[in-house]
Parts: sequence; C-alpha cells; structure tokens
Amino acid sequence: MLSLALASAVLAGCGSTATQPAQPAKLLSRPGLESIFSPGPELITDTAGTLDRLHQLGVDRVHVYLHWSDIAPAPNSPVRPSFDATDPAAYPAAGWAPFDAIVGGVHARGMGLDFAVVPPPPRWASGKGAPDPSTQSEWRPSPQEFGQFMRAVGIRYSGHYTPPGASSPLPRVAFWSIWNEPNSGVELAPQALASQVEVSGLLYRRLLDAAWSALQATGHGRDTILIGELAPAGATFGNAPGAFAVMAPLRFLRALYCVDTSYKPLTGSAATARGCPATAAASAKFASQHPGLFHATAFANHPYPQGLAPNAITPGEPDYTELAETPTLERVLDTLQHVYGSSTRYPIYSTEFGYQTIPPDAEGGTVTPTVAARYLNWAEYLSWRDPRVRSYDQYLLIDSPRGNFASALLFANGTPKPGYFAYQMPIWLPVTTTRKGDPLQVWGCARPARYLGPSAKRVEIQFEPAGGGSFSTVKTVRLRGTSCYFDVLARFPGSGSARLSWRAPGRAALFSRTVAVALR
Repeated sequence: MLSLALASAVLAGCGSTATQPAQPAKLLSRPGLESIFSPGPELITDTAGTLDRLHQLGVDRVHVYLHWSDIAPAPNSPVRPSFDATDPAAYPAAGWAPFDAIVGGVHARGMGLDFAVVPPPPRWASGKGAPDPSTQSEWRPSPQEFGQFMRAVGIRYSGHYTPPGASSPLPRVAFWSIWNEPNSGVELAPQALASQVEVSGLLYRRLLDAAWSALQATGHGRDTILIGELAPAGATFGNAPGAFAVMAPLRFLRALYCVDTSYKPLTGSAATARGCPATAAASAKFASQHPGLFHATAFANHPYPQGLAPNAITPGEPDYTELAETPTLERVLDTLQHVYGSSTRYPIYSTEFGYQTIPPDAEGGTVTPTVAARYLNWAEYLSWRDPRVRSYDQYLLIDSPRGNFASALLFANGTPKPGYFAYQMPIWLPVTTTRKGDPLQVWGCARPARYLGPSAKRVEIQFEPAGGGSFSTVKTVRLRGTSCYFDVLARFPGSGSARLSWRAPGRAALFSRTVAVALR
C-alpha cells in the first residue's frame, strides 16, 4: 500500500471517452486475467464470512499477508529466543492458527492463494543502526533469519505437514510473493544512505536469495514465485528517499540488478557501495549467484495510478510504474535480464490496486466513488489487453473506520460503493459514440460466473433509451470455459444507456454500472 500526496496533473483527454478514436479497438479473444483480491484485517477477524463474500464475487485468488512478526516468538524483544527457526512446531501455535484457517478455508472453497511473506520482521532479526531500534525492525533485516523462517513456512504448507494435535496435513500452498514494497522505507530500511547511495536493492537481493533457497529446499521449487511487489511511485526530490521514504521503483530496480542509469553494469566504487560486482568477471557470475532475480515465475507490481485516470502518468517522473507505465516496466525488466545474458521475459502480476475514494478519504490522490467505479473498469480493460499482464487485483474489501487509504469496495459500515458493482460485473466501451447502424465494442465480465455451471454462462447487454423507458436486451453473450470475460460488438437502437445483466440460477439478476452511448 502506498499513499503519497502527489501532484495529480491529468493528461489532456485521458479521462473522457469523447476524445478517443472513432473506431473500436481490435477485438481480442484471450485468456482472462486472474482476479486477485487483497482483503484487510477482516480476513483474520471473520475468516469464513470474508472468504464467502470473495467466493460470491468470483475471486480467483486471495492475497494473504503473512507478517513475519505475527508468527515469530518474542517479536518485540531485541534478544533472539533460543529455538529452531526452521521447525514450524518451534513457533507459537497461536501465531499459525489464523493462517491455517485461511489456507483451509480458501482450499475448501476452490479458490487459489497468494501467500505474501512480508515484514515487519521480529525486532531480534533486525540489524544494528536503526534511528529508533524499538520501532524500526525493518532496518537491515537478517537474510539468514528470514531464510530460516521461510523454511518453516515452506515445510508447514508443503501439503505433507500435520501440526501437533491435528489428524491430517494442512493444504499445500504453491503460490508465493516475497516481501512487500521493498522500495518503501516502512517495509525495508534504509532505502539510501545520506550520500544517496541506494541500499534497499542489496537488502532485498539478500532476502530474496534466502527465500529462494528456502522454497527450493522445502519442495516448492516448481511453485509460482513472484518477486518485486513494488510500490509504483516514490520521492524524487531533495534528499529523498533517505532511510525511510519511498524510492522510485525503476531506480530501485537498477540498484537491485546492479546497473547504472544507462542500464550498464556498475563497476568500481559505485558497484561496491551498492553491494554489486565491481568487475566484468564478477558480473558474469551475478545471475547464477542470484537465481531468484532471473528464474522467478513472474514480477509483481502495485500499479496504483495515484488518483489519475488509468491511462495517465505522473508528469516528469520517468522512474514510476503506475498502470499506464506497465509497458515501460516490461521493457526495463527485459533490459535487466538481457544485461546478464538472460532471455527471461517476466509476466506481470498486479497484486495491489485500487482507487482511494472521497468520502471518506481526504488525502491527495482520491476520487469520488462514482469516478472510482469507472476507473476500476477502465483499468481492468487496459490490463486485460496487455498479454504480459496476468492478474487484476483489488486492494481492500472494507474501508477502515479511520477513513485512511479508502480503496475498498465497501464503506466502513458495510454499505457497497459503486466500485463493488463495478468489480462484480466490469463493463467498458472504448468508444461510446458512433453513427446509427454501426456497432460499438463492449468489453465485460460476469465475475461471479466463475464458480457456477453452464446455466450461468449467459450475459445480456442491455439498453435503455435516453428519452425514457425500460432496459431491453440487444445482445446475449455466452461465456467460454472458466473465463468471465468477453469482447464483442453490439448495435444499439439509439442514444441512451448500456449495461450488463447476469443472473445466477435461482437468484435475482445482477447489473453492471451504466454507460452512456450516443448515436449521431
């Protein structure tokens, strides 16, 4: 999660379909995006109810944050307790219990799981030198300790581990994210030294090395392993990022892969200061010494647009990775691989995404709930059109009562925002005005159909005249396989409003948001 009060200058025309090309985009038929959902604390406090809600929404995969300090013994002590950190049974059973319940509940409902093993670390696993050691355990966390913890996690969720007192093994976890926003100082510090030498790339590289080895050693070598999990923006002025601000993500990637701003391998003192190989001979061994950087399954990003329209970028910030900069991120990742002779082309997973809404959130980068609903659909459509993007994420189900980072689909009192219905049944028309008799492109998804049978595979495109009247069906679309998505042409009889309608057997119809269409 990233929250910055950034200048939100929107590019000309980016928020209006009226300025878009008059011709529909090329129709595509491609596998659907995997829907990943990142709920908040209710996943712990109401596990069954939250998982039921996500299942009803048609979520494919639940993004679960397994905080190291939630499991570790004596997490607030500066002194390491004496225990075998590779043995799951050596940790307090109460720490594992919520995650065991989540793993079992997700498995029972036929959903997937993304286990994100994330900070904060226990205080005894942090390094020396933090300005406030009592509260800054993210300071130089020990890769050795993290590797031992990852071994315990890998063993417990191997599919073969039966906890003490249980009668059967826990379900297997086979999808992993390593750390969270390592370019953010509240997750990993220091980001940079006073001389502005990047440090967090080295720290994350060592943590990833340790996690990679642990997963390989515990039978998870063929699992899906995501690296990166980057925050999409960062401080780029004055002495930032310093120790605890956010480093611009592409700057972080250059330090992580030991290249300069021209994407040439660092050498000499510049390399040594960043924990990188200082000679060509040493650089030749870099890929084999850090296999996680080159052989992970995919790269994860948190492409929040910071209140901008989905196709807009923050002006003057070439090192950001907001949604509209996804092609740039892809090119940079390819370049970093090529530098070391690798042909890997990482797929991109979105594992955090959303729009903060006002109300209740009053900080910079917010939009109204109605605008957020429209932007969410637009963002999903753009993600679906990129063949390297494999997932679409929604961050948070229920807003915090405090109103901070209000990107959820439900207000804090449980009332649905417009975004709830937009997520449930996305709709996007790339062009909304055409000549009478010509079709318009309609892209959409009936997400809840994911878990229902053939009788739930019909989606109706409906139209309501501008002058009044009721909605009527102008086209029926049949979904294919397990995908909820479609991309079709539909003709409308006049100007008015379009929407999607979908009905589960024995239930009331669900509707998308409405989109104004005009015939001239």
